[in-house]
Amino acid sequence: MPKQEPDSVVSDLISFLNAAPTAFHAVDEAKKQLRSAGYEQVLEREDWKLEAGKTYFFTRNYSTIVAFAIGKKYVAGNGFHIVGAHTDSPCLKLKPVSKVAKGGFLEVGVQTYGGGLWHTWFDRDLTIAGRVIVAEEKDGSVSYSHKLVRIEEPIMRIPTLAIHLDRDVKDAFKVNTQTHLLPILATAVKAELEKVVAEDGEANSDAQTDGKKSNEKTTSNASKHHSLLLQLLADQLGCEPEHISDFELQVCDTQPSIVAGAAKEFLFSGRLDNLCMSFCSLKALIDATSSDSNLEDESGVRMVALFDHEEVGSDSAQGAGSPAMLNTLSRITSSFTTDSKLLEKAIQRSFLVSADMAHALHPNYMDKHEENHQPKLHGGLVIKHNANQRYATNAVTALIFREIARNHSLPVQDFVVRNDMACGSTIGPILASGVGIRTVDVGAPQLSMHSIREMCAVDDVTHSYEHFKAFFQEFTHLDAKIKVDA
Repeated sequence: MPKQEPDSVVSDLISFLNAAPTAFHAVDEAKKQLRSAGYEQVLEREDWKLEAGKTYFFTRNYSTIVAFAIGKKYVAGNGFHIVGAHTDSPCLKLKPVSKVAKGGFLEVGVQTYGGGLWHTWFDRDLTIAGRVIVAEEKDGSVSYSHKLVRIEEPIMRIPTLAIHLDRDVKDAFKVNTQTHLLPILATAVKAELEKVVAEDGEANSDAQTDGKKSNEKTTSNASKHHSLLLQLLADQLGCEPEHISDFELQVCDTQPSIVAGAAKEFLFSGRLDNLCMSFCSLKALIDATSSDSNLEDESGVRMVALFDHEEVGSDSAQGAGSPAMLNTLSRITSSFTTDSKLLEKAIQRSFLVSADMAHALHPNYMDKHEENHQPKLHGGLVIKHNANQRYATNAVTALIFREIARNHSLPVQDFVVRNDMACGSTIGPILASGVGIRTVDVGAPQLSMHSIREMCAVDDVTHSYEHFKAFFQEFTHLDAKIKVDA
């Protein structure tokens, strides 16, 4: 059987995934692609001077990004055609005080972020990545800058316990997230670490014998994090360890994303949920607005909104639960009118595709899917339904998305969770209820969701990109035919 070569969309996605170990890196990569496509960055702290036919983007907290293209025929009150996704994934994040030393080992204290399959993080070659706040002194004054960091080589590992010491592990591998998930950074016996370990021991001794001295030391990073870790970060950033003021770092797998399988039909990677949908929607927007002719007949605004913190409920200044989406629609509308009532009309003329990965049928757990709703790999985007509004899809919004698929001969599937199982949710219901916008919940099917290593089908990456691109190009025309919601 001939091996299938990945198309350019899949290759570009792999490059994106390998460059984006964190939400901060994902937004940075998105910025690079948008700038390369001619999108202009605007700042939320400043006034916006927008023009029809032009393309723009802004970021919030460096972990959320919104990009939009204004049609040449746009007038205030016209609708917004949006694909929304999220940049974050379940992971282990370093604690504010990460220094842990016991049993002759230097360990790193971490917090669990989101609902990860934590047992999959054991026995992996791990590293760290994220953002660091660096103090920079110039002309006698100090300023602070945000810098991305990623240590490429494996520096940590969470080892499992030998079966000889836990004979019941095969029956149930239960992870205590406080005591079992600490990555090992180093041992205390290596000669080159003796100075670092001595410093750590000295700090602990001071804490016990001199309360005042201990309080003073807790204000410095050296007392909160292993000196070895700080030195690794400083070497990567090209600064001194004492210039590191603070950071938001997470543990990452070092194994790269790849096309795999005997027929090269799968994509094996971390963070497919939800960087796959983030990338496909972003590329679709860029390609649907890549030339002036693409926006010539557009009367609406095409938009992609990639939010942080979906995995923990979206309740943050940069999450979908914030006013970010409503503020964006308002600022774009008000750039072309002083009539505030036109925003309400614009929202009713708008449409949101909430794009978040879906649960594919697992061949070893067939009973976990309702028999009439079993999304398959290679089967195209999955339209998600839930009578209790865990998804925001309704008959009208599903019809619109399905019609786009039919017009382009794209496969599409349906999913409903079993009645005897809990249903997850997405940013869809949050934005639908918070903004009042028509919404459909969709996602590409995948296996191993929330594992450190997930998988999906390369065909569904292409299907997703083509579906989103068609949505941007055709929604205005198609929506004019929909009379059932008038």
